[in-house]
Amino acid sequence: MKKLILLAIIGLGIISCTTQKSTKMNDLPSEWKHTTNIYEVNIRQYTEEGTFRAFEKEMPRLKEMGVKTLWFMPITPIAQKNKKGPLGSQYAAQDYTAINPEFGTMEDFKHIVDEAHKMGFKVIIDWVANHTGWDHVWTKTNPDFYLKDPKTNDFQIASGMDDIIELDYKNPKMRLAMIDAMKFWVREANIDGFRCDLASWVEVDFWQQARPEVEKLKPLFWLGEFDELDNPDYGKVFDASYIWSWMHKTKDFNEGKASFTDLKDLLGKYSAIGNGSMRAWFTSNHDENTWNGTEYEKYGVFAQPLAVFSITWNGVPLIYNGQELPLKTKRLEFFQKDPIPWNGNNELHNFYKTLLELKSKNPALRGGDDAATTQILKTSADDKVLAYLRKNGKDEVLVVLNFSKDNVSFTIDDPNATGVFHNVFTGPVKDFSLDKSFYLPVGGYAVMEK
Repeated sequence: MKKLILLAIIGLGIISCTTQKSTKMNDLPSEWKHTTNIYEVNIRQYTEEGTFRAFEKEMPRLKEMGVKTLWFMPITPIAQKNKKGPLGSQYAAQDYTAINPEFGTMEDFKHIVDEAHKMGFKVIIDWVANHTGWDHVWTKTNPDFYLKDPKTNDFQIASGMDDIIELDYKNPKMRLAMIDAMKFWVREANIDGFRCDLASWVEVDFWQQARPEVEKLKPLFWLGEFDELDNPDYGKVFDASYIWSWMHKTKDFNEGKASFTDLKDLLGKYSAIGNGSMRAWFTSNHDENTWNGTEYEKYGVFAQPLAVFSITWNGVPLIYNGQELPLKTKRLEFFQKDPIPWNGNNELHNFYKTLLELKSKNPALRGGDDAATTQILKTSADDKVLAYLRKNGKDEVLVVLNFSKDNVSFTIDDPNATGVFHNVFTGPVKDFSLDKSFYLPVGGYAVMEK
C-alpha cells in the first residue's frame, strides 16, 4: 500500500512538473514571435521628461492599441568625448552595463520591465555590438578590445561616424566581455531579447557564439539590423531581420524609379527565404524618420497601404513611436531634445489597433509559420493592385492594396478567393459567390476576415 501511495505521489509530481514545463514552454519566443509586433520606443523624445517613469504612464494606451513587444532604443550612458550635439548619440555607449542617467536609474528600468511584463508586454533592448563611444570604460581598462588606426595609432573610427570607435572581434576576451554584458541585462532586468544594431557589421560567428551562451539564462527573441537577401548566414542566427531592399524599392516606386513588377519580384525573393526566420516590415524607424524623412515624405499616398502591408504580410510588424499620431512631416532630432508633439488626438490609434489585434488573434496572420500561407491573387488590375490571401486552416485574411496613384475599380478573378468575408475596418460583408468587384481610391486598402 505504501508503495502504491509513493508511486501515486511520484506520478502527481511528474504531472505537476510536466504542467509547469508546458506552461513555461508556451511563453517562449519560439511561440510568441509568430503573433507579436514590435513598437520602437525613443525614450528621449517620447515625453517632455524623457524618462522611463514618464514613459511608463503611456503603456496602458499602447496595450489598448494592441502593442505586444516594446523595443527600447539604447538605454546605456552616452560617451561624452567627441559626442554629437548637446546630448550625443544613444548609439555611442560609454558603459554596457549601466543606465543613461538622462532616462533615470537602474531601478527605474527594472521597474518598467516588471510593469511591462505584468501588462503582457515583452521587452527587448537595443544592443550596439559593433562599436562604442570614445570614452567607453573599455578604452581605459581594455584598450586591446579595439581596432587601431595605423595612421594615427589611435582607436579606429567607425565608417562615416566620428563619434564612435570599432571593436576588435578577433579578440576572444572582448567577445566574452560582450557576451557577459548582454547576460547582465537578462539576469538583472529580465529582458526578453535584443534588437542588434548593425548586426551584419559584426562577424556572424560572434552571434553564433553569443546567442547560445546568453540563452543559457533564458530563451530570447533576436531582431537583427541586416537584410537577409544580402546576409543569408545571419538569418540562421536571428529570429527576424530588416527589409532594407524593400524599404528602398518602395521609395523608388513612389518616385517613379521602380515598377510595380519590381516590387512583386522583390517580394518573391523575400518569400523564397522561407520561414526559418522572419522579416520585420516597417515604414519608419529612428534612422529613417530623422535622416531620410517620415513615411509620408518617402511614400506619399502609399504610406497607409504600406503600413497595412507591413502588419498583414508574412513576418513581424515594426512601428516607430509617433506613427499613430501620425508624424506626417515631423522628423525627430537625434542628438538633442525634441519631444514627439503628442496632442491627445492620435488619428491612427484605431487604425493600428484594428490591424495589430487582427495580427495577434487571427492564425492566418502568424509570421514565420509554415501553416500560414501567403498567396498573391489574380485581379483585373494586376498592374495597379496588390491582392493577397493569408490562410491557416479555416482562417483566412484577404488584403487588397491600391499601388497606383489613381482610383481603381476591379474584380478579384481568382479561384482561391471564395466564401464570405467582412471588412475589419468598415464592416461590410463580401460574398464572392455574388460579387467579386472592388473599388479603391488613391491610397486605399481593404482588409477582410473570413
